[in-house]
Amino acid sequence: MPLPATPPPAPRPAPAAPTGSSPAAAPSSRRGPRTTLVLGAIALLIAALTGTTTATAQTGARLADPVDAMVGFATVNALGQNGTTGGAGGPTVTATTTAQFLDYISRPGPYVIRVSGRITLPTGSNDGMYNVASDKTIIGVGANAALVGGGLNIGLPVSDSVTSPPANAVHNIIIRNIAFSGASDDMINVQMFSHHIWIDHNDFSNGDDGAVDIKRGSDFVTVSWNRFHDHDKTLLLSHDEDAGPQDIGRLHVTYHHNFFDASDQRHPRVRFADVVHVYNNYYRDNSYGIASTYNAGVLVENNYFYSVNNPGRVAFSGDLGRLVERGNILVDCNHPIETRGTVTEPRTYYSYAPDPASAVPTIVPAGAGVGKI
Repeated sequence: MPLPATPPPAPRPAPAAPTGSSPAAAPSSRRGPRTTLVLGAIALLIAALTGTTTATAQTGARLADPVDAMVGFATVNALGQNGTTGGAGGPTVTATTTAQFLDYISRPGPYVIRVSGRITLPTGSNDGMYNVASDKTIIGVGANAALVGGGLNIGLPVSDSVTSPPANAVHNIIIRNIAFSGASDDMINVQMFSHHIWIDHNDFSNGDDGAVDIKRGSDFVTVSWNRFHDHDKTLLLSHDEDAGPQDIGRLHVTYHHNFFDASDQRHPRVRFADVVHVYNNYYRDNSYGIASTYNAGVLVENNYFYSVNNPGRVAFSGDLGRLVERGNILVDCNHPIETRGTVTEPRTYYSYAPDPASAVPTIVPAGAGVGKI
């Protein structure tokens, strides 16, 4: 069911800065005088009258889907894969060294790979990017599992001549509870029609290029409960304005309950994608939030934007995209969320229970990142 774009309501007085965030600072050089906007004020009032907001702030309780549950496009039965199971059914192994880790992720068949401690991925001749084979779960042990210096590549080698999913596309991968930092390229790159990927409860910082890039016809991906900080180009969805032959009708991605903790831009930056669902994310001190271009369809729902210059854009670079917003809260932002066109309702594909936007500044920092599952 298509959702129409609706204009934002008139600005209203802003609430106090969210609990747990840093005190308001002087505007940075990238921002001018701020116009404060609050969207969804009626929902906030109802929550306050019923005690919902107070209870959430005091207990930190989740109000909707469980924090460790897979939700979104990674759950969809499509392309011969019924949801995302990773290495379930295969052996469980533990990697404590670089050699062990690179061996396990490249093996055929399902594996559950436990990462213990800090593992360095050397730059080598491949710019520090290492291929992950299908049917893998990569999960950190405790709160100190880390991959540093390089990144993970999920996908076949790049070929512009391939415009439909090949039979051997990489698929069915879960990556959870890992701290990624210092990559010389991307920290996670998903490409060439890879599908059914779940990236959950990780920490991303200080990479040289993208934190999580999804491109070249990849499909049915969920990115959830991650923390992004000390990083510039965060989430890219479709890599280029000429990528239409591979991307149109694909790139179904859900981004939910992520903490964009002063990461700069691309949260996400979208081209061509058929349906993108961005909900219950906490944006704090970013230059821009979401950009929808080249007729991409993005639903922006129940997010909390605090001190974000441009929370959502369709007039950005190149052809305009489509963007529908509902239930979002904007505090101390310079611009409203731009809307345009219609977007397919995500419930056409999967069920979900979003939290109220007013709860996001409490539950997302408490639940996102490593050491939380």
